[in-house]
Amino acid sequence: MRSLFRSRTPHPPLPAPIGTVRAEARALRVRLGGRTVLSEAELAVVAGEVLALVGPNGAGKSTLLAALAHDLPAESGEVRIDGRPAGAWTPADLALRRAVLPQSAELSFPFPVGDVVRMGRAPWAGTHAEDEDEEAVRSAMAATEVTGFAARPFAALSGGERARVSFARVLAQRAPLLLLDEPTAALDLRHQELVLRVCRERAAAGDAVVVVLHDLGLAGAYADRVAVLHQGRIAAEGPPAAVFDAASLSRVYAQPVEVIAHPRTGEPLVVPRREGGSCPVRAESRADRGTG
Repeated sequence: MRSLFRSRTPHPPLPAPIGTVRAEARALRVRLGGRTVLSEAELAVVAGEVLALVGPNGAGKSTLLAALAHDLPAESGEVRIDGRPAGAWTPADLALRRAVLPQSAELSFPFPVGDVVRMGRAPWAGTHAEDEDEEAVRSAMAATEVTGFAARPFAALSGGERARVSFARVLAQRAPLLLLDEPTAALDLRHQELVLRVCRERAAAGDAVVVVLHDLGLAGAYADRVAVLHQGRIAAEGPPAAVFDAASLSRVYAQPVEVIAHPRTGEPLVVPRREGGSCPVRAESRADRGTG
């Protein structure tokens, strides 16, 4: 894998102050299978922030993330990374600037977990940072709690364990732009919180983090900004407290919701509005217990 990046010496990204635009979409339009799935998207990804992409299934979240990564061609518009058109970077340079976590990761060979995480260091071959490989791998595995099964084959892991190993690979890459597609989807409660805490830590250290989420509670708790996608367009963008409006979310999701403030932190919580009382099955069960 390292040979892919050794065709020329890459130019590592320069440090950037908080607030620097690391990536941006300008009037981005993407068509797949003859259908427009993303239209006129305008979005800036800023160092020091966690940006959550939310919206119903098929809204264009993963498409926007893949376009920002320059993994998906746009019909029109432009994606810029570190101030240059994404296509102007070589693959080697691009790999140093952004790390991508897809929705699922499959490997055809029985690589052990430690080797899978170490794959994240491939872009740094031949650079001054190559000496940091072991420390980067060690710290990434510790942060994601996968050190304990470093020798196990990746294919033998559960879905949640694979998700954490894949996230560790992204962390080991140490790119200043992280693009994460549903990193919490296969995780239990503890590890959902762990992954989003790590995202916050990376943003606090100056990285720009974009994460696709379905859990609006996690987005409200951990994102600095939220972009709500609806039918291939960005319907709203801003801080969660400003964007999570019950009327607009109910329209976007075609499901009545309520937005309430967390009683301790004040973070916005989005819950479905359920009419009526208890679930009929539960009510019947309680009635049976009362007459038994």
